Amino acid sequence: MKRTINRTLQSVAIVISVSAFVADFGLFGPPAAEADEVTITIKTESKKQEDSSTNRPFVGERPAVDVAVLLDTSNSMDGLIDQAKSQLWNIVQEFAKAKRAGKTPLLRVSVFEYGNTNLPATEGYIRQVVQLTDDLDKVSEALFALSTSGGDEYCGEVISEAIKRLDWNGEPNSYKAVFIAGNEPFTQGSVDYKMACRQAIDHGIIVNTIHCGDYQTGINGKWKDGAELAEGKYMNINQDEQVVHIKCPQDKIIIELNAELNKTYLWYGAEEKRKGYAANQAAQDSNAYGSGGLSSRAAAKSSSLYRNVGRDLVDTFEEDNEAVRKLEVEKFPAEMQGLSPEQRMEKIESMSKRRAEIKAKLAAVNRERLAYIAAEKAKAADESAEDTFGDAFSEAVRNQLQTSGFEIEN
Repeated sequence: MKRTINRTLQSVAIVISVSAFVADFGLFGPPAAEADEVTITIKTESKKQEDSSTNRPFVGERPAVDVAVLLDTSNSMDGLIDQAKSQLWNIVQEFAKAKRAGKTPLLRVSVFEYGNTNLPATEGYIRQVVQLTDDLDKVSEALFALSTSGGDEYCGEVISEAIKRLDWNGEPNSYKAVFIAGNEPFTQGSVDYKMACRQAIDHGIIVNTIHCGDYQTGINGKWKDGAELAEGKYMNINQDEQVVHIKCPQDKIIIELNAELNKTYLWYGAEEKRKGYAANQAAQDSNAYGSGGLSSRAAAKSSSLYRNVGRDLVDTFEEDNEAVRKLEVEKFPAEMQGLSPEQRMEKIESMSKRRAEIKAKLAAVNRERLAYIAAEKAKAADESAEDTFGDAFSEAVRNQLQTSGFEIEN
């Protein structure tokens, strides 16, 4: 018996630097058991045609955004790591501008490092540094803890591991992307990069590649081919380009407001965890200050992307007040444990109101700051300046989210 199955595979092309969005794919099931031979014809429609799934109405509580950042930490990549550290909060702000059906996305980020000889050779010189998490302080902590050491960079293997290990969301309207950056040929290692990239796109995950070096060298090394296989974007950067942070008259006010914002956090859980959350928030403020990015971090903290549900009483109460009401007394901050349940709720609601006021002020001052930066950049335009990790990432995210149905605020 011979049957012919005709299916149409619809897809959406996405333009972004190290990450991209994949719409639904019409995957066909296995042939019937009684068939001797099945011929399958796939008609691929033009990538310019919009996939109907892109425009499906969003029905979730918040649109889901999952991003895995895969960084080469071999000897020559110190500049790349420095760029990622100093530009993290600029990148977060790009996500904060995105909305679907009026809702800011729930952003989760994972970090992998690869190509470092301090990592086990039996594991392909790969390490999952951070699982997908909405704890952006944890992501910042992980980036600042990275160090480099020479090694073999296995792009196919680290992409494959990221696809398999991470708990990627199943929201049909989600944006899922891998951003991989490095400088050696994409073809190294025992895992075929073509297989890994196809594996990613089969799971609705776009792969965007950032080659650290010459554009044509990256093409020759198959970085562009890898991106195209997974409907992502190929980019190249100069990993040794110095990141320029423009000092603004608004910085002083933003830093003061950031200090006030920190006072509104009511960390909860076991005592050790409470102290750890508070200490890490302060540590990442310090890290951002040292790399010239504290104003950007403070601005990101004023958005709903910086959330600490499950760690902070205010954020948790706003999402699930019953969970807070049922919390054991010893899990509350020490200063709240002696209060009555009613007094605890009054304290949380008071802090929620205070936080909202500070965030509104921060957002307003940051708009002035961004306008100042734009004007200064226009005056000092340097055509010789090369793209950095943050430049490529931000542009890709902005374009990709827009293509995938998000509205982007200016």
